[in-house]
Amino acid sequence: IAILGSIPLFSVIFMLVTQGGARLDLEAVTGLPPAGFEMGGGFGNAIIGTLVMVAIASVISVPFGILAAIYLAVLGPHSKLAGVSRFVAKTLTGFPSILAGVFTYAVLVVSFGYSALAGGVALSVLMLPTVVLAAEEAMKQVPQRMKDAAFGMGCTRSQVIWKVVLPTGLPGILTGVMLAVAGAAGESAPLLFTALFSNYFLTEVMEPTASLSILIYNFSAMPFENQIELAWAASLVLVLIVLVFNILARLIGQPKV
Repeated sequence: IAILGSIPLFSVIFMLVTQGGARLDLEAVTGLPPAGFEMGGGFGNAIIGTLVMVAIASVISVPFGILAAIYLAVLGPHSKLAGVSRFVAKTLTGFPSILAGVFTYAVLVVSFGYSALAGGVALSVLMLPTVVLAAEEAMKQVPQRMKDAAFGMGCTRSQVIWKVVLPTGLPGILTGVMLAVAGAAGESAPLLFTALFSNYFLTEVMEPTASLSILIYNFSAMPFENQIELAWAASLVLVLIVLVFNILARLIGQPKV
């Protein structure tokens, strides 16, 4: 059953490698999108735009998510506020991504225009509940005897959190962060309302920017073979970016023996 369930995954990867790998070269990952019947080109601006917006989203969601998880798992796990917060976080995990884009559009885009910052904020709304729930669960897995031992040695509650709970729960926390990053990197609907698209490299965060997901969406519907090939190559790059994030998370979060 597990092998049957993995067939769709490996079939998609196989198609990406065969279709996208044939077009993946230095020009593709560093060039700018071609226009119309132009040949060549690439999606270097989309790679940079995606990484910048995911970085913005991570800077916003990861600190707030971990702080919220500390309260839910350690400081007030049985309080009414914690119960409401868990319910809201679980509800937000099923929150339609396009609504995050509409929300950010109303809050930022209407006043300041389309920008990479608005795209990052929209992605942070989607990342936050995943970070909160994963980090809380990781902190709950820290053995109670370790915390009791730290309290017995005279540690304050803050010291127990920073010296025991967070280091011990780091692998689980990083796994949650990487899952959130992987999901955010592939989002397209929120970026249509916030970052829009651009055929040029990003120079400042307050201007529209390209992203891999939107570029794939745009190019896959074009009647030009060159753009369709670039869409396949961009899909492969997007998968590789997610894979790299996950490998780094495993390496950094691996417990020290």
